[in-house]
Amino acid sequence: MSVKRSHSLSLGIVGLPNSGKSTIFNALTKLTVPAENFPFCTIDKNVGVVEIPDEKLGRMSAYFNAKKIVPSAMTFVDIAGLVKGASKGEGLGNQFLSHIRETDVIMYVLRAFESKEIVHVYERVNPVEDFEIVQAELIFKDIEVVEKKIATVNKMARIGNADAALEMNILEKIQKEGVNSV
Repeated sequence: MSVKRSHSLSLGIVGLPNSGKSTIFNALTKLTVPAENFPFCTIDKNVGVVEIPDEKLGRMSAYFNAKKIVPSAMTFVDIAGLVKGASKGEGLGNQFLSHIRETDVIMYVLRAFESKEIVHVYERVNPVEDFEIVQAELIFKDIEVVEKKIATVNKMARIGNADAALEMNILEKIQKEGVNSV
């Protein structure tokens, strides 16, 4: 009998620099990636896979005489800190926003504790404002993706694609909603 891993769900951990993303990543994955007291300690994304315990899996595989056991697993992705303007290249920029797009779920990490020893990228602690910064950068990136898709659909419409008008209508609504939400 062989055991195969299934990476069915991935969770991206996002927030401002020094908000605790790598610390939470380490706690969830039992890995030890650096979690240092300076902005942009994480440059390359960190990836950890955690098998989800299921006491029924062994019994079910025995009952069904399974040739393979595929335990559920979750992939956690520790993404470099986002700052205001990341969607336009500020901080470590667009590369990290694309890492977020590769995940199924986004978990925001917001700093809500005071500490003179741990630097805050904006030298203040305000989790609501931090949330708004991260949320806005994600929306700006989404708008950019939609605008690129609109350009592609416009080309399809010009060559007579019947579905292009419907798709354009939907994309324009998404674009308008994104613009209105920031």
